Amino acid sequence: MSTHIDFGKKGEELAAGWLTRKGFEILHQNWRSGRYEVDIIARYRGVIHFIEVKAGRSNAYGQPEERVSKSKIKHVMKGAAAWLYQFPGHKRVQYDVLAITFRGDAEPEYFLFEDVYA
Repeated sequence: MSTHIDFGKKGEELAAGWLTRKGFEILHQNWRSGRYEVDIIARYRGVIHFIEVKAGRSNAYGQPEERVSKSKIKHVMKGAAAWLYQFPGHKRVQYDVLAITFRGDAEPEYFLFEDVYA
């Protein structure tokens, strides 16, 4: 497996732990329907969150959140629609981006961008 895939998986695992510590209930990780994938699907205070996780080691290519394109958010929204079709009955949903920045030996920095739309 290539290094960037390993790094992405590490970021998603750290994201799930961070969200759990913040009170989120993780429902699914890497949920797939056809060609659509949602990194994390979680529940928090009655709201279903569809979360795209983006991790980065440096600012050479911008902040992690800057690498989430409009098309990626649309992709997540289509995956969310498939999930909602399979698991109906949720009144409130939200699309979020969780950016994780690694800086040397320091603890990772987390920033949750809530309620994003393409």
